[in-house]
Amino acid sequence: MVTEETPSWTTLVLRAEVPEALEEALAWLRRGEVVAFPTDTVYGLGVRMDDEAAVERLYRVKGRPSELALPLLLAEAADMERVCPEVPAGAWRLAERFWPGPLTLVLRKRPEVLDRVTGGRPTVAVRLPDHPLPRNLARGLGRPLASSSANRSGRPSPATAEEVRAQLGGRLPLILDGGRCPLARPSTLLDLTAEPPRILRAGPISADEIAAVLGREVMETSGGQDG
Repeated sequence: MVTEETPSWTTLVLRAEVPEALEEALAWLRRGEVVAFPTDTVYGLGVRMDDEAAVERLYRVKGRPSELALPLLLAEAADMERVCPEVPAGAWRLAERFWPGPLTLVLRKRPEVLDRVTGGRPTVAVRLPDHPLPRNLARGLGRPLASSSANRSGRPSPATAEEVRAQLGGRLPLILDGGRCPLARPSTLLDLTAEPPRILRAGPISADEIAAVLGREVMETSGGQDG
């Protein structure tokens, strides 16, 4: 099911490097609103992971189908333990090799992670982005950010703030403009709960690179998923 947000905001675009940008974004997030920001891959949308109304608002802003999960952006790799009951050794090895960076890991979730975040699944996707802004937002909130790419569902993921505004202007209060994202493509999405591990979305990090770290076969799935 898809429910869409009616445009009602005068969206502010604020340069990410200005001193007040981080606090302005945190203020909106604490109120349960959706904020857009740059990452190393593509621009993202973020909300508090523990605020069900805010999570629902993010789905409406994107027009995202409710059965699709939202990844969590972490402040540091150790935050995996806050949302996952047991972090497998392979996840720590991958984090050491590729984080911060464009690799999202699907792991078993703790019961307190909202089902609305995970699309009702027993798993959660986590990533440590190679960009200080989303990490500082998560650190400022004291919890990971529920996130998704800052595009209308089914449309291209944006690499600039102007592309975000073209798709989502009027649907959220704030876009932080950090220039063009370095990679300009979504992260590799790897399911570590599958046997063998399976790439659900191809990205900058290849199956061969992952297999070399894990020391085992990694399956590839054709196609991709909206971020």
